Amino acid sequence: MKLRGAGKFFIGFFLCVLIALGGAFAGAMLDQAVMAGVSSPKDPGLDYKLISQAWQIIWEKYVDRAAVQSTKLTYGAIAGMVNALGDTGHSTFLDPDMVRIESHYLQGNFSGIGAEIQIKDGHVVILAPLDGSPALHAGLKSGDIILKVDGKDTAGLPLEKVVSRIAGKAGTTVVLTILDPKTGQSREVTIIRAKINVQNVSWAFVPSTKIADLRIAGFSEGITKDVRKALRKIKRQGATGLILDMRDNPGGVLNEAVATASQFLSSGNVVLQKNSKGAIKPIAVQPGGLATTIPMVVLINQGTASGSEIVAGALQDAKRATLVGEKTFGTGTVLQEFRLSDGSAMLLAIAEWLTPAGHVIWHKGIKPDIVVSLPVHVTPLYPKKEKNMSFAQLKASGDTQLLKAIELLQKK
Repeated sequence: MKLRGAGKFFIGFFLCVLIALGGAFAGAMLDQAVMAGVSSPKDPGLDYKLISQAWQIIWEKYVDRAAVQSTKLTYGAIAGMVNALGDTGHSTFLDPDMVRIESHYLQGNFSGIGAEIQIKDGHVVILAPLDGSPALHAGLKSGDIILKVDGKDTAGLPLEKVVSRIAGKAGTTVVLTILDPKTGQSREVTIIRAKINVQNVSWAFVPSTKIADLRIAGFSEGITKDVRKALRKIKRQGATGLILDMRDNPGGVLNEAVATASQFLSSGNVVLQKNSKGAIKPIAVQPGGLATTIPMVVLINQGTASGSEIVAGALQDAKRATLVGEKTFGTGTVLQEFRLSDGSAMLLAIAEWLTPAGHVIWHKGIKPDIVVSLPVHVTPLYPKKEKNMSFAQLKASGDTQLLKAIELLQKK
């Protein structure tokens, strides 16, 4: 099961419908031609005849004949149906290409610019650039707004249109016009798409200390094994404190988030799931955690979402760690994938998740225990760069959130 929020994988997608009709079926009644082998919906209010009538009128009368494409209309119809749920940016439809992209992302490899995007307040917003991605190297940050792609405005476009313009083969170039909402300044950024192999787990000792900085960039399949491997090394080398950096971590697989949180907790629950009927199911901490007593600080920001919010919320409620940084994104649904007959899929919210203490995160986010903003022109400092730095260089980096975490752990 995948844990998602804000329509996220490495690129968000627009909500779309599941009527598999070709041109030959354009005039057929949908209650006869749609979804063969699927039982009729229980809601008698769904008027297939009305939908069929609209389809037939478009098919026969619309003047731009080149635009009347059965697959495009089918997916557009599904988009409208899922949009009508009001779960904008969460429940979503994936065409077959997007299903493959999502699968590659969860496996930790894909091609593109490596940035999660979503529609927010009518704008195309970057949720998070992925570690080691062309987007990160180009200086894109959480909250940046994409105004144009290759000179064409994104305003008013559905997200799948923006995705199709940004996506492309490794080695090709895309030019984005980016607005920084903090400064109000816009700039053009040229990015060369690349094949991206995401390293979701990395760590290093903070220079001149025994404080380990453990970075988790996403919860792809199998990540817990990498986390446990890193924690064994951290313990063997005598760490006295641990920074868990989940800034710009967009989440991923629910089971991996639960297993990762369990490495730092000895008992209790990691998360509560609330289903459509209001029933609440606790998901308990898994036994055998490797770092249940070491002093901890967790770094979060507005790009911390979904699975990483589950981990942060569990550690905060258990008073296991101090959270430092900025309020998280505020995702809060568990999405289950439902594959459709043509290779497309719907990710539908089947449950809402709450922190162990029952706090609602959906649309609200997790507030840090200590609020520390990152200066506008400073990018987060991650373990790969720390390895070859002196403490003076680290301090000069301007990463105020990391420096606050170090300060707190040095006092313990």
